[in-house]
Order: sequence, then C-alpha cells, then structure tokens
Amino acid sequence: MSIRRLPEKLVNRIAAGEVVERPAAALKELVENAIDAGATRISVRIAEGGIARLEVEDDGCGMTAADMALALERHATSKLPTDAIEDVTTMGFRGEALPSIASVARLALESRVAGGDGWKRVVDNGAVVAEGPAALAKGTRVLVEDLFARVPARRKFLRSARSEYAACLDVVKRLAMARPDIAFVVEHDGRRVLDVQGGQDRLARVAALTQRELAANSIGVDLDRGEVHLGGVISLPTYNRGIADHQYLFVNGRPVKDRLLVGALRGAYADLLARDRHPVVALFLDVPTSEVDVNVHPAKTEVRFRDPQLIRGMIVGGLRRALDEHGFRSVQRPAEAALAAWQQEPVAPPPPAPTLFAAHLPFPHAPATHLFGADDDDAATLALLHDRIVDFAPPRDTLPPDILPMGRAEPAIAPVPEAEAHPLGIARGQIAKTYIVAEAEDGLVIVDQHAAHERLVLEQLRHGMAGRAVPSQGLLLPEVVELDEPACDRLEAAAPQLAALGVELERFGPAAVMVRATPAMLGAIDCHKLVADIADDLAGYDAALGLSEKLELVAATMACHGSVRAGRTLGVAEMNALLRQMEVTPHSGQCNHGRPTWVKLAMGDVERLFGRK
Repeated sequence: MSIRRLPEKLVNRIAAGEVVERPAAALKELVENAIDAGATRISVRIAEGGIARLEVEDDGCGMTAADMALALERHATSKLPTDAIEDVTTMGFRGEALPSIASVARLALESRVAGGDGWKRVVDNGAVVAEGPAALAKGTRVLVEDLFARVPARRKFLRSARSEYAACLDVVKRLAMARPDIAFVVEHDGRRVLDVQGGQDRLARVAALTQRELAANSIGVDLDRGEVHLGGVISLPTYNRGIADHQYLFVNGRPVKDRLLVGALRGAYADLLARDRHPVVALFLDVPTSEVDVNVHPAKTEVRFRDPQLIRGMIVGGLRRALDEHGFRSVQRPAEAALAAWQQEPVAPPPPAPTLFAAHLPFPHAPATHLFGADDDDAATLALLHDRIVDFAPPRDTLPPDILPMGRAEPAIAPVPEAEAHPLGIARGQIAKTYIVAEAEDGLVIVDQHAAHERLVLEQLRHGMAGRAVPSQGLLLPEVVELDEPACDRLEAAAPQLAALGVELERFGPAAVMVRATPAMLGAIDCHKLVADIADDLAGYDAALGLSEKLELVAATMACHGSVRAGRTLGVAEMNALLRQMEVTPHSGQCNHGRPTWVKLAMGDVERLFGRK
C-alpha cells in the first residue's frame, strides 16, 4: 500500500480526537484560553451536558479579526513567544484547540479588543460559513453547537447528558480552584449551578467548590524546599469520603491527575484512613519549569518530574508534618443527622400524686405552693423531700432488665478535678462499656474507648519505628506459626524491622516461623492471628510502597490487636488517664481507619435539645 498525505479535514478530525474526546475536554480548552487572555470573569453556559451547546464568555484582552483567523488555523498560538517549548507558563499553547473543535462541531467565535470593533467568524465542521461585525464588550465569546453531530462513530460513545454535564462541571471547578482571583459562573439548561466571586483566598475558594464544612475541618499546608513550594488545604482524617472525587492537584496552576501525586497523597494518610476512605484535599505545587514536563499528555493532565522522589517525599513529609502539628484535633461536632436523632419525651399533664407518695411528704397536708412556690426557700425541706422520693424508688433488682440503664458511674475517691484544666474534660462515666462521657469547659465529650486506645498504641509503635524500640515481652514458650512459604519469606526479610516494633521471630523451616516475643503494650494476644495478619499486610499493600511504609501499615494492624476493646469496664482513673494521653498524642482525634475517636456536643447544642435556646 502506497503512502499518501491525508486530507486537511481528516487531519483536523484526528487532532480533535487527541484534544476533544468529549464535551468536557472542549470546555477545558475554551476556559483555559479565557484564563490565558487575562479574564477576571468567565461565564459558562451548557445545554444537554455540553453535547448540544457549550458557550464560554470572558472579559479578557480579546482578539482582532486577523488574530481570529489565525486562531482557527492549526499550530498557531500566542502562548509560546519563543521556541523553548519547555518554558511554557500558560495553561496551554498547542494552538490546536479551536480548529480541532471547529472540525467536529459548529463553532461561532466573537471577539473584541479594547478600543476596537467586534468581529465574528463561524466555522461549521471545518468550513468557514460566515463572518462579519459583532456587537459585544471587550473580550471573547465562543459558542460550540452539535458536537460530533457529523461524526456518529464518536458521538455514540458519549455518555448520557447527565454524565457529560458532571464532567463539564468538574473541569470548571478545578480551573476555578486554581484561580481564586477570577469569578466563575456556570449555567446548565438555564439554571445557575455555580457562582463564585473573584478575589477569594484559597481556603474560601476550595470550600466554596467542595463542601462548606471543609473550612472548619481542614488544615493549611505551606512548605518550601529549595525552589519548590507546596501549599494548599487538606482535610482532617476524620473528614473523608468514600471515593476520591474531592482530591484536587495542581502543578504550576494547572489541574493534573498524576499517579505519582495521588500515590504520595495515599502515603501521607496511610495509617490515618482505611484503604476505602479518601481525604478531601487541594494541593498546589509550584516548581521551576525546567524541573517538570507538562507535555507528556495531549490534554496536559499528566506531568513528569525531573526528580520524582523529591516531590513525593515533600508531599508525604509536608502533609504528615501538618497533620502532626494539629495533635488530637478531629471533626469535633456530631453530624446534624445525629443531633436530629435525639428524641424528646412528649410533654403530658402530670399524673395525680398517689396516696403512698403523699404519705411520705414532710407536710402531707401543706398545699403544693408551699413546697414549690416562689416564696419557698427552705433548703432543709427540699432536701428532706428529695430523701423521701429516693426512699420511695423501687429497689434496682426489682426493675425489669429491659429498662435498666446501660451507663455506669463510679464514686469518686479523690477530689474531682476541674474540667476547665483539660481540653477533653474530666470523665464522668461510661456508657455501654464502650463510650467514655466527659465534661469539658465548653461541652460534653464522648470518646470511643477502643478507637482512641487503638490510635495511642499505634503512635507508640511508630515511635519504635523511629529508633526508640518498643519494649517486647518474651513468651514463656515460643510459638510456631505455620504459613505458606512466600509469607514466611516476607516475614523473614522484615524480621529486623519487626523487632523494632517488639515482634521477635525467626524462620522455622520452609513454611513456619517461630515467635519469641510480642510487644509488651499489646498484652496477651493471639500470636497466630497477629503474625498471619502481618504477613498479609506485607503482601497486600501497593508494591510501590517501600518496606518502611508497609511497616507503618503493619503497625496499624498490630495496634488493633492490642487496643482496649469495646465491652470492657473501665474505672474512673483509667478513663481519665486515657483522656490525658489522648491530649498529648498526635492524631489521637481519629482512629487508624479515619473515624473520629471523640466528638463534642457543645453546650449550645445541649441547650437546644432541651428547648433552652
């Protein structure tokens, strides 16, 4: 078969396939052009998910009629002033977006520069069909209609209008997050779905584009290493989502979806979240253009770093440091749905006092106003009344089991300390042998004893990994644990590091290991289950993780084995000791799976529950 030159129209369609695979891709190119034009306000209008109509209007610098003609030619751009392709600082430069879109849709381009006249040019699937004067303010307006209408093979692979709309909205959100100085408005089928004003700070813009609660449940990141800067907003581990759709990563102001960055993010939260939970983050990485290649993907959604390990280490270390600095902080307020679940007893008229009760009153013939009226200030009388009522209460062992209270309190032997002196308050009791109830200065604190102790144990194990060996407890008789040979190989290779965590083991034949000691802090545990879980962890996590990172995850498994279980009765001293240790331990606000270890019910919430506020 002989070689031939492809027709220009077919070349444009092939180029469109690289850049414009769906409406969201076309929208991305148009909005990026508006940003590069110096716009301060960008309006986007979408119809039927962008399949029927896409319109982008900006107040940027605009174009002359001659520039408009060049903009619709392939490989013509104003964004690359020199031949140094690696030094591009704009959102794009390829010069293929407009002609590529115009080759597979009907495109109307209108623009006007300051002090000049407006001009309009219309291209229908690659052919110029109209041009002439246009009335508009300074800036540019691009209208794209019937995308892929004449390319049925491409159009039939588009998703539903709802899915395409979601992709379009995500594109605008990411670009709006990168530029909080620009106002963005998005309308879909005539309904305004996004409206953010320009001049916002980064946290306010991120919260406006994700969830409002993020502002109160986030941590700022600001780190410099040489010429590289890392900034942004990350959520507390307890503020997480089931899917990673709220993770926004930017390199030199450009939204990217890079596996290296996503992997670094996962490593930073490795022992703070369950593997199926994801943080909400917006990270902005600024690096010299000579240290990053943004041209590895036609849509520039991926980048390649000259020193990837430096970038990964900076992200993991920077995020861990930011999380460490916030100690035991977590999402402190219970969810609104949880507050709404509190029930109030219906207010009913008081029943008539029984004769037996009246006989126990100190003054059985006195009117009620004497006992409870505004003029009654007799403390002794009220105290005697209280004693009589308590005496009347039926014995506890006569109550049916289903109405016995599940809470417990223990008489204080020593003077009760002041709640104001401690952020997590003072223990007042235990509920269902699972939750510690404490009184703080500004509210009621409820602690999940198992989750909290699990985090405390993990942090002690992490100290062991940092060079301060965890005390081990030798077994009276070493235990032999039988596993398959690959599992034993993994355990044998990691034996020196496991020893720092307090687990001393050695190979015992091809398919077994002998356990000689376990961490003293774990107490009496099932060695077989612990070692089997460690072997599974060493095998199951991402192969890209180093051994030290895998051991961080192994430590989380070990902590779960040795933590105080739900269902164990704790004394007041034990409960207070747990609270004090939580206050000085990093990350104690969340368990190893990202759930909160404690929540606070503010006094205002308590008062609202009782109708006082």
